[in-house]
Order: sequence, then C-alpha cells, then structure tokens
Amino acid sequence: MNTIGGSAQLTGPTLQSREVHGGVHFHQVTMSSAESRLPVPRQLLPSPSHFTGRESDIAALDGLLTEKRQVGTPFVVVVSGSAGVGKTALASRWLGGLSEAGAFPDGQLYVDLRGHSPDAPARPGEVLGQFLRAYGIDRIPAALAEQAALWRSVTAGLRVAVMLDNALSAAQVRPLLTGAAGGVVVVTSRRRLTSLGVDGAAFHQLGLLEGPSAVELLARRIGMQRVDRERAEAQEVAALCAGLPLALCLAAARLAARPQQSLAAMAGTLGADGGALTALRAEGERAVRTVLDESYRALPPDAARAYRCLGLAPVVMFDKTVAASACGLQLGEISPLLDELIENNLVDDLPADRIDGAERFRMHDLVRAHAKETAAGTDSPDDQQAVVRRIVDLYLARATAAEALLTPSHHRLRRRYAFPPDPPPAFADETAALGWLDSERSNLMAMVRIAAERNWHLAAWQLVDAMFPLFLRLRPYDLWIEAHEIGLAAARRDGNRDGESRMLTSGGVGLRNAGRPDTAVDWFGQALEGARKSGDRRAEAQALHGLGQSHLLAGRLENAASYFTLALALREEIGHHRGAALTRLSLGDLALAAGRPADAIEPLTRAREQLLAQNDPYDAARALALLGRAHAQTPDDRDRATHLLDQALAEFTATGSVHWQARVWEFLGQTAEERGDALRARDCYEHSLALYEPVSESDAGRLRARLPAAGTDPA
Repeated sequence: MNTIGGSAQLTGPTLQSREVHGGVHFHQVTMSSAESRLPVPRQLLPSPSHFTGRESDIAALDGLLTEKRQVGTPFVVVVSGSAGVGKTALASRWLGGLSEAGAFPDGQLYVDLRGHSPDAPARPGEVLGQFLRAYGIDRIPAALAEQAALWRSVTAGLRVAVMLDNALSAAQVRPLLTGAAGGVVVVTSRRRLTSLGVDGAAFHQLGLLEGPSAVELLARRIGMQRVDRERAEAQEVAALCAGLPLALCLAAARLAARPQQSLAAMAGTLGADGGALTALRAEGERAVRTVLDESYRALPPDAARAYRCLGLAPVVMFDKTVAASACGLQLGEISPLLDELIENNLVDDLPADRIDGAERFRMHDLVRAHAKETAAGTDSPDDQQAVVRRIVDLYLARATAAEALLTPSHHRLRRRYAFPPDPPPAFADETAALGWLDSERSNLMAMVRIAAERNWHLAAWQLVDAMFPLFLRLRPYDLWIEAHEIGLAAARRDGNRDGESRMLTSGGVGLRNAGRPDTAVDWFGQALEGARKSGDRRAEAQALHGLGQSHLLAGRLENAASYFTLALALREEIGHHRGAALTRLSLGDLALAAGRPADAIEPLTRAREQLLAQNDPYDAARALALLGRAHAQTPDDRDRATHLLDQALAEFTATGSVHWQARVWEFLGQTAEERGDALRARDCYEHSLALYEPVSESDAGRLRARLPAAGTDPA
C-alpha cells in the first residue's frame, strides 16, 4: 500500500482481457506515476436538488460522527425510517457534504442491498466482490469469511465512505463493514437493525417531514408563487402525503405537469378515498399508493404500458436497451416513454454507467411494487411472462456476445431464444465485454435463477454456459458453483446432453479451482460416463483431462498420470492439437510434483512448441516457467534455468498475469536458494510476496514462511 497526497492508496491488479487457462490474468498496477494509479471509486448517488427540511438530522449525524471520532473507532451509523421517508436522500446529502470537504480521499462506495425489493436481497459475497474489484482486486476468495477479512485488510488505514442502502438485516450488513478507523459506513433500512450495536454502530431514526418543510419541498418542485396562491390547499396536499418526501415528489410531479390544475383539485383527488389523516400518517405507504394511482391514471397509454412493463423487469437498475426489451420496443421508441416517466417521478435517472457510459435508470421499490401490481391487474399472464422472458433472452444474447470475444477458441453451443434480440448485441472490444460481465454479474445470476424458477430450462443452462468467461477470468467461485448446480439441473430437465456435458465439465473446473477436488472428480466422472455413452470423443477427452487435474490437485499423482495419459492419447487421435499440448503441460507439472524434474523436460518442451504454434502465448509461457523450474532441479542445468525463468517472467509481464509473475519470482527464489545465494533468494521472494499479497492470501502466506528460511548471507 502506498501513500499518495497524505492518504493511503492501494496497489492492486486490474484484469487483462484475454482468454485464461489454468490461472487468472492481472495487470499489476503500481503507484509510481499518476497515469498508473488505480481509479479511486466515486460511487455515491447525487443528492436531490430539491432536498430540504433535514437540518436537524444533518446536525445529529455530524454530532454522532464527532463523538465516535473522539473514540478513534470506525464510524457506522444506521439511518432507519419508513418507506419513502427520504433515508437515501439524507445519507447521500450528508456523505456528499463530507466528501466535498475532503473527508474521503480514498474513495466512496455505494450499493443498493435490495432489502425490500421484489427480487432477492443482495448477498454479502456479491457486494464484497463489487467493493474489492472497485479497488482493483479481481481474485476474490470463495468463502464469505475470507472475503470479509480481505475487505477489512484492504480498507485498513483508508479514509473511505461506504453507503449500504436499503438493508434488510444486520447479518446482511455485518460482513460489509470496513476496517477503516478513518472511514464512515452509513446503513439505511426500514428496520432499526439494533443488533448492529454490538459492532459499535450508532443509530438515527428519520421521521416524517414537518408541515412547513413538506410545503417547502412542494414549493421547490412547483414554484413558490403557486403555493402562495393556495397556501391552505398546499398544506392540505402536504398533509395528505403524510409528510413522506416520495409521496410529495410524486404529487409535485403531477402538479408540475399540469400547471393549470389547482392545488385544491389535487387535494380533492388525494383525499377522495376517505382515508383519515391519522391513518395516512401511520401508514405512509398508503399515501404513496394514492399518489401513484393518480400519477398512473394521468399517463398516456404507451407510457402507462411502459410503466407496467418496467415494474415486471427483474432488475433494479437498467439501461435503455433493457427498458426497450421489457416493452418489446426498438431503442429509439423507448426514450420518449422514459422521459415521460422521469418527468412524473416514476423513474429515476442515475449517473452514466462506468463501463460504457450508457444512461441508467431505476424505480424506487415502492413505485416498482405499484407498477408490478398494476400490471397484474391489467395485463394477461402471458403478456407478463413475455416481459420477463424478453429480458432473460437479452441477457443471454449479451453474455453470448461477450463470450464470443473473450473466449474465441472455446467451442460455443448453439443458442436458441424465445425472443431473439434485434439487433443482436455487440461489444466494441474485449475490455467492454469483460467490463459488462463484471458489472452485470448480479443481474446475470438473477436471470439464471428466474429462468430455473419458471422452468425455462434451456435458457437457464445456456445463460450459465455464456457466463463462462466471467467465471474463468474473475473467479467468483460461489457464483461459479451455484450457477453450474442450477445449470446442470436445468440441462438435465431440458434433456440436452451437450448442455449437461458442458455444465459438468465447466462446473468441475470451478469446483477444482475452488479447492474442492473430490467433488470435481465426481462431476468429471459423470461427464466422462455421459460422453462415452453418447460417443462424444472430444467431451470424453475433456473429462479425462479434468479428472487428471483434479487428482493432481488432491495429491493423487498415480491417478492423475493415468487420466492424463488417456486424455493425451485421445486428443492426439482426434486431432485436438491445443488440447494435447495442454495435457502435455499437465504431465510436466505432474512430473515436477512427483520429484522427477528430468521427466518433465520433454513434455514441457513439446507443450511449449505446440502452444506457440496454436497462438496461445499465455499457456506457452506457463510451459516455459515450469520448464525453467525443471531445469533448475536438474544437475548442471541451473544457468539455463535462470535464463528460461527470466524469459517466462518477461512473457507473463507482457500478457499481464500477476499470479504467474509471482510464481516465477518464487521459482527464481527457490533456484537462488538451492545455489546458496540467500540474498538473491530473499529479494526474489519479496518480489513474489508483493505480487501475491493483493490477490492470494494462501500463496502470500507460503511466501512469508519462505522468507525467514532464506535468511541472509553472512557479512
């Protein structure tokens, strides 16, 4: 970790956009120049321009922060209150003010935890992945406890702001707390989450807007002159909105759209159901419903349909393409409808997407629930299903387009859609494709779960298959395994043997990489049985290779050798040259693990030549690194070993693999130590440790253990 401008700044990896085999690729980012610094995340939502009437709440939060800072512990505050009361607006305004004053130079992070969304709440592991990647850490541990520990380590010493919006429970929040004594975490929730008190949290309950503040908010939206003309009626509208900012903004949007409508008429509409004022104050959501009903009735028919469709969309945030797909419209047709909904405060426009600059939108969860309920009472079940299926198919098409760019050598299975997107999605380059997969991973998993729940079995396993570059490059092991468990069940229900085989083999890779080799053996074994029954020899060879790798990881070297030998023979027989080269690479790795370095040289040399011929520089560099290590353990070959390892290091630097750069530095350290050069060994191990620490705690721990053993040369 480096210090820049008086605050701690992370050194970490960014992802290299190319195909990965056997290890994830990173660019190591150093802080030696402004150009190479990691971007500091600035994710806080903008404060509403019409924010008003919360001076005492801002002062209370300031007081809580001052009190906690005197103690010197991390500041966590829970802002709770009823739906629509303005918790998000208050937290955004307060944190925004502190940020403008320079309180958080190391970043500001935001996440909607979807605590009361119609869809499932956000999982802590999903959020930790987003936060860690915001600081350039792409290799995320599989276990939640390890993710949380890494997050605390990353933020220790940083001055950061974290906004956890719309939380459901303390259990959802607790893993997301930082390790930063100089940082601030604000949690918003409809619940008080008092059990966070054991974590040192402070609490602030946000109440309804008082009468004068509610009228002021109304005036800011429709103009003070209009309010002054009907002051009593304005007060009545504010009262009928129960002091809820959301209800007031919705009512103000309707009034702004109808400049000739009197406030008295609006008050009459809101009070038409005869609900008592006391009931509205006790049941704030009822006030919102009343205003939403009025807003919906005033929409033109095409905008009303768009409102209902967006309420059914299984995403919290969406872009214009998703909105158009939900409505079954072309991209050019959706813009005026979104403008109409934004004008009526039924859709919020958000800052542009950080990856592609696309406009983003969302609905407040109460608005979304109203839209979904309205759709249920207006549209047929088939029409409602079609909205969701169009979005599922859009995500499938987008993921497939990303897959084609990121893994061009990966055999792609044919895609089938209920609603083929027109035009087909496309990405400008690999960086954009991987960035989209990364930013949309939560939505992609939501689509997988929805497809499975609705018995769209084909769509479910195809989605998982299309997500393979996400799993292989970014290594979200929890999602990798969950997705393939769902995908495997879906492929079997779909009766698709190709899909079942793909789920077993790509899922087996995930299980093996997540440190579950025995379960991986079971999955590859099932894939082998199925491939032999169907006569798919390429799939058979893939399953044999996977079994060999899984047994190698588990330390069962004889079993691994047997499967690799069978895989190599079959791959050569069917002419799968790159596959044969990868199996030779694994045989060389196996020989090294067995303490037979001389036996590793021939297969590694051939693997290197074949992989270069197949235009696979990354795996060719892997073969070269292992070849260097084999020569290092062979008598009278250590000078050649150093030359090969130096060359491998240069190639991995060019391809951007931090993991393998670290491993080669470790190999160089071992070679130096075996020669008795303790100073050189220590220097190499320190280089390796510096590269491993941001991406792999287990590897870093091994290097820390090596350092004392390396010692120093005698003076």
